Amino acid sequence: MSRVVSAGTGRRYGLARVCHIWGVARSSVYYLRHPKGMVRQRPGPLGPCSDEELARRIERVLTGSPFHGEGYRKVWAKLRFEGVRTSKRRVLRLMRENGLLAAQRVGRPHGPRAHDRKIVSQQVDKMWGTDMTSGWTTQEGQAAIFVAVDHCSAECVGIHVAKNATRFEALEPIRQGVRTCFGSFARKVADGLKLRHDHGSQYMSDAFQDEIRFLGIESSPAFVREPEGNGCVERFIRVPKDNLLWIKSFKTIEELRQALHQFKEQYNSRWIIERHGYKTPNQVRMEQTMLATVPG
Repeated sequence: MSRVVSAGTGRRYGLARVCHIWGVARSSVYYLRHPKGMVRQRPGPLGPCSDEELARRIERVLTGSPFHGEGYRKVWAKLRFEGVRTSKRRVLRLMRENGLLAAQRVGRPHGPRAHDRKIVSQQVDKMWGTDMTSGWTTQEGQAAIFVAVDHCSAECVGIHVAKNATRFEALEPIRQGVRTCFGSFARKVADGLKLRHDHGSQYMSDAFQDEIRFLGIESSPAFVREPEGNGCVERFIRVPKDNLLWIKSFKTIEELRQALHQFKEQYNSRWIIERHGYKTPNQVRMEQTMLATVPG
């Protein structure tokens, strides 16, 4: 349009000026100038393979993964692991066009956030998060599932299944994590560790608070009606739901417990975390442990 000469003035006018006078968005003009039904392609080179070949590679990545619900960023990272270099935007576009994106639930609108800062920590064993969810068994009915997650590495440090969701059962994943990460179970052995939890009766009970205080753990309750404050463990709980609890059935609580412990090991060794450069929780802990043992 900028090359067209006005019949009235004999001058050329740019598209921005014409759209401003007409009160029309430039994007609408560009859209109407293209033939109907034409699929616009992103300008520039396509990369090492065509869209069709890259879409097939993406499908193979998703099929070969032991997890469900992985987003385009993790798919992009795994393609790079295989030597296929492309952009995140292209992976997102192809996954959207081929129906490969994970299904998302539309949530309700929220008011002002009480937690505006990050809740992740920079070192392992500085803050853990704990929460519970539920599972179902065909012979014993509903079961309570308690978990504990490190806020730095996103590692599942403890997981426990019980018939009753009592305060004593809620302590079990904390005990597992303390024995594994601190090497023993004794007074003040976990000194310096904070524990994020909600205001559930199990976590606010005297028995729970007294035991974590005995271990040297500082209680860090989230704000009431603000699950974002416990978002690290909330995000972890979604993974076993998508990959285990919602797609498989279990007869007994013991069968469910064994499956969750097996899933915990698989998650810690194979689930990749974007903020850590697509490393697994085990890799993050190992690197930090090695750095801590190097003499300064």
